Amino acid sequence: MDDGRQAKWWSRPATGRPGRDEPENRAGGEGDAPSLRPDTPGPTDTTAPTDSPAPANSPAPVAGQGPQEPAPSRPAGPPLHEPDVYSTPPYGGPGPWAPAPPVQRPTPAHGTPVPPQAAPLPPQPPPVPPQATPVPPQTSPVLPQTSPVLPQTSPEQAPYVTTGGAGVPLAGPGEQRTSQWLQYDPWGAPGQPLTQVGPPAGTEPGSRKNRRGGAFAGMLLLALVASGIGGGVGAYVERTGGLTTVELPQASHDNGDRAPESVAGIAASALPSVVTLHVSGTAESGTGTGFVLDARGHILTNNHVVAPAGSSGDITVTFSSGETAAAELVGKDSGYDLAVVRVKGVSGLKPLPLGNSDNVRVGDPVVAIGAPFDLSNTVTSGIISAKQRPITAGGEKGDGSDISYVDALQTDAPINPGNSGGPLVDTQAHVIGINSAIRAADSGKGTERGGQSGSIGLGFAIPINQGKRVAEELINTGKATHPVIGVTLDMKFTGDGAKVGEKGPEDGPAVTKGGPAAKAGIRSGDVITEVQGQRVHSGEELIVKIRAHRPGDRLELRLTRGGEERSVTLTLGSASGT
Repeated sequence: MDDGRQAKWWSRPATGRPGRDEPENRAGGEGDAPSLRPDTPGPTDTTAPTDSPAPANSPAPVAGQGPQEPAPSRPAGPPLHEPDVYSTPPYGGPGPWAPAPPVQRPTPAHGTPVPPQAAPLPPQPPPVPPQATPVPPQTSPVLPQTSPVLPQTSPEQAPYVTTGGAGVPLAGPGEQRTSQWLQYDPWGAPGQPLTQVGPPAGTEPGSRKNRRGGAFAGMLLLALVASGIGGGVGAYVERTGGLTTVELPQASHDNGDRAPESVAGIAASALPSVVTLHVSGTAESGTGTGFVLDARGHILTNNHVVAPAGSSGDITVTFSSGETAAAELVGKDSGYDLAVVRVKGVSGLKPLPLGNSDNVRVGDPVVAIGAPFDLSNTVTSGIISAKQRPITAGGEKGDGSDISYVDALQTDAPINPGNSGGPLVDTQAHVIGINSAIRAADSGKGTERGGQSGSIGLGFAIPINQGKRVAEELINTGKATHPVIGVTLDMKFTGDGAKVGEKGPEDGPAVTKGGPAAKAGIRSGDVITEVQGQRVHSGEELIVKIRAHRPGDRLELRLTRGGEERSVTLTLGSASGT
């Protein structure tokens, strides 16, 4: 091997190897000998090794080292080995001049005679046991077929022990061995590379066990990684339904047409005519609903919706399209709870057609439209639950001037505060009533208007026939007329029917002189029990039944006087409303 320095060749020394009780002086450094090459040709040595140590010959000086001290005298005795004329390791000293080791053929078991191949050396004294504590012999694993196993030598016989292969001298004090010596196999076949100490790599039981353990750990790690990846993929597939983009089925777009009699069809037809009113006055404000009566800008709503404005408040109308406009009060009537406002400068108004409330039957489907709690364009649906429900609403002032009497249509279509004044329409989108009141479950005092309680399915609407007459009067004259019979009723009467009082206003007579009742022969104290064949249970019901008609209509009444029942016919008079 050329390591960049010129190799030096020395003559072979004549002196023998150092004694076994002396360590070899092999200090490493720049003068260390290069590794021996097994493929270097050399003479063949037929001398077979034994389990005894080789004769001790003094090695030649190594490049970079000084002369060695002469070996001490040895005791006399026969040599344990025939001399090695080539001084090859492990029986001779190493040096850069040493040729490749000869091919050696190991002999059979210890004690088998071998033909002599060279002259025996003169007798030498027996070797002196080493002073250091001997190393216990180690079990040598089986070598490959090309390297037979050497017989082991006990520590008591020689300073060499087996280390998994051929015997290697133990390192003495101050001795430094190179890896070339530890890997050298003197019995290797010619031309083969230097062998390792011990069995070939990978043949040891421990190595085989390590490989098996490493393979198991690798397989376990691979299984864990695969299970993690599989779990992640499975979770993703379960969550998204697959590895591709999820696209859910959906119906195609339609043209938006609905059957005219369906709720959607009714709402589409009626919503453009419905408005939301915002009213503010000096003391209070409110929100309600109304609907367009004609192209001139008249809008019908409830009286209690516009009442907060008073005589100088503001009224703003918001259409379904979102446009707003200021409105002015045309007329109102507290007895019917109706009012008309008008907007100016607005074009393209669509009046909502009016129906006929006399044609309504219980169970007919209806749709209510309004702005409950200021939620404009709200649509609810239901049926007509009952007809001619005599209700009274209002009365907050305490003097009775704000009480409204309505022969109402009852519906279960949800109606809430803010729906007041909105239309109740039939399946043809025709107005059949004006939503005005609801039954408040939390008060238990009767029907209320403008309350803050939610719908419980008891809503009431003014029949459109009554609303039409009142709206026409308010638009034409600014006031509405009320039909009257010309009597003062005893509102504290608790019996069945409506009782005519004993005294009228300002202690006047209870029956107005020259009035419809006086002309029909009705007297103070009579109890009216029926109007046009409909039973009357209280004074409020009698007022409601009367106001359901127009002034000038002829009515047939039944009454009780002194335990006797009588029938009378009268023509309704007229009185101006407030």
